[in-house]
Amino acid sequence: MRYSFIIILLLALSFLGCERDDICSNDTETTPKLIIKFYDVTNPNTDESLDVTNLVVQGVDNDDVLSDYDIVATDSIAIPLKTTDNTTQYSLYEEYVLNDNDTPDDDSDDYVTGNEDIITITYELEEVYVSRACGYKTVYRNVSINLEADSDNWIQLIRSVDDNQSVEDETEQHFKFYH
Repeated sequence: MRYSFIIILLLALSFLGCERDDICSNDTETTPKLIIKFYDVTNPNTDESLDVTNLVVQGVDNDDVLSDYDIVATDSIAIPLKTTDNTTQYSLYEEYVLNDNDTPDDDSDDYVTGNEDIITITYELEEVYVSRACGYKTVYRNVSINLEADSDNWIQLIRSVDDNQSVEDETEQHFKFYH
């Protein structure tokens, strides 16, 4: 009887030392994307957004198009920023068309028509501890966006929503682009 009490006590104590599995929930906030919303430059005081048609978003020096922005009409985009560098560059094409030069079986002579604007996003990185299971996420401080000037920019004006704009979550808009 005495030994069974000790065994039960030891088993009970061993279960008290167990912890639940460390699994990072899909609901846990991770490194946020930058949210940009598009507006009509002829009416900058309105809160009514304006779609960009045939929009393609692509990283500069990257052949891959962001999968959610491969020839779409949209009034906003959510784009990832680099977590290993203080700058990220994107090409944003308005009215994007891939012209196959009347040779659909030959990709070597294909070219893009449309209006490309290149933006450079600069920021300071901050690592924030989330949990033991999820580790760290990156938040971005003092975010600014510069438009590379060319002879035909379709993006006319860029405004941050807040002074000293931070990107801490992706539930709110961070920048307004007027076109």
